[in-house]
Amino acid sequence: MFALVRRNPAPIAVYLTLVAAFVTGVWWYGYAAALAQLDRRAQSDLALAADSLTGELRRFRELAVLTADRPELAAVLAGSGTLEAVAPILQTIGDKSGALDIVLLGPDGAPQSGTQSAPAFSHAGTPYFERAMDGALGVDHPVRDESRTFVFAAPVFSDLGPVIGVLLVYAGVEGVEGTWRGARPVLFFTDEAGVVFVSNRSELVMRARTQGDFLRYTSRDLRGVDVWRVSGSRYVPARAVHRTMDLPVIDMVGEVLLDASPARQIALLQAAVAAALCLAFGALLFLATQRRLTLAEANAKLEHRVADRTAQLSSANLSLRREVEERRAAQMQLTKAQADLVQAGKLSALGQMSAGISHELNQPLMAIQSFAENGQAFMARGQGDVAAQNLGKISELAHRMGRIIRNLRAFARQESEPLGNVDVARVVDAVLELLTPKITKAGVRVHWDAPDGIIVRAGEVRLQQVVLNLAANAIDAMELSDPKVLTISVTHDADRIILSVRDTGPGITEPEKIFDPFYTTKAIGAAEGMGLGLSISYGLVQSFGGMIRGRNHVDCGAVFAVTLIPTDGQKAG
Repeated sequence: MFALVRRNPAPIAVYLTLVAAFVTGVWWYGYAAALAQLDRRAQSDLALAADSLTGELRRFRELAVLTADRPELAAVLAGSGTLEAVAPILQTIGDKSGALDIVLLGPDGAPQSGTQSAPAFSHAGTPYFERAMDGALGVDHPVRDESRTFVFAAPVFSDLGPVIGVLLVYAGVEGVEGTWRGARPVLFFTDEAGVVFVSNRSELVMRARTQGDFLRYTSRDLRGVDVWRVSGSRYVPARAVHRTMDLPVIDMVGEVLLDASPARQIALLQAAVAAALCLAFGALLFLATQRRLTLAEANAKLEHRVADRTAQLSSANLSLRREVEERRAAQMQLTKAQADLVQAGKLSALGQMSAGISHELNQPLMAIQSFAENGQAFMARGQGDVAAQNLGKISELAHRMGRIIRNLRAFARQESEPLGNVDVARVVDAVLELLTPKITKAGVRVHWDAPDGIIVRAGEVRLQQVVLNLAANAIDAMELSDPKVLTISVTHDADRIILSVRDTGPGITEPEKIFDPFYTTKAIGAAEGMGLGLSISYGLVQSFGGMIRGRNHVDCGAVFAVTLIPTDGQKAG
């Protein structure tokens, strides 16, 4: 490898030069992107600090305005009140608000009352006092007793309107600064003279930006980001992102210095990763040229082996394709057999009910014949109203027969349509109508209160078959029971709808086997004892995405619960 390097040094030198240029570009781009992110963070930190300061001062400003409106203060200044009555009020307000001092001034600027026994001096001629005497709110930030404060001067109006005095509210800044102590960004707020009045770095307080003892720094603009290089300070980062914000509410400018060293670290990390990737790629490329000949020879051997393996895979693929086709054909046969089994179950149920349904249809037919003959006789006698009543009864019986036939046709058809919105009450009503002869013959009482608007996602015919199987099994189970009560109910919530079918029979002997194919408790060889009804119902309910469970009731009999999925509209309701 080294011999190749000695023979061809120029390409390697060119590649290393390109890598160095690329890594430098990556570092510069990463540094600029990281600085931009730090600049946004600095802006956010400064905005939060400014909001904290102005919010705290706004509280005292509003306190000054509200307190100046108290009638006790105007009464003292007008000569109708006493200072003894005002002093406790100011003291209470000062204690509750946390103000450093509250002072009531007369029109000449002399203090009249206050919360502290500070030396009295006239405030006449000060900008904030004069502004307050003009009827506006005055603001200043004096240093009082070696403490930095903000003073708010609110005018006190007489009952007739003119300003008769001024109320001063002093607020300290140490409380706000206390919440900033130890914060990573350096925060400071300067007044119109450039003096740092508020800061989380005590060494900067009361220093003027224009003086040499402030900070020794140089400023540089890097793609719109102001970066300071600071020297000679233990508590200020050597490189920092600088941001400013005007605060006209308090006549100050907020500034922040955020440490920029993370940006350099991120940029160096990105450059190191880029250099490592480029060098790794170069090394791989270098090794690739060394192994080209070796790979050519190995490639020839590999192609020969690939050809042999391809022939083997082709043969295996043909065998696998034949197996897939056989499995697909078997699956189609299984699907058809399942569909045939479901249809056979329906036809078996219809066969069991055929005698009762025939009787159910024969009765209306005989009644229709009788009413028709009577109607002819009444018509011959000229009794048209009585004949019309007979025709109405014929129409009702025809509708009843048509309803029974429609239910039979719908139940017997081979359903192939996809799942849709099915009314549970309509399905149960249709099943009960089909089972009416069987229910009457068995002497079963039915408890069923049809609910309104219970819509599920299912196949209507398939759901009918499930309900029919459960209801028919319940009737058969109560053959020797007394009383014989079939109870059908529907409960629902936002996520599921449960259709329950309960009987008063002897219950389930082996609940864990009831859904197994060909398992039955009925007489062996009986027409209705094939043991497929519950198994078919289990598969049908699963095709809806639901679930069916069977258990013994605590009182008597068995309960089968069919859990169904409501439609989107049902869920929303």
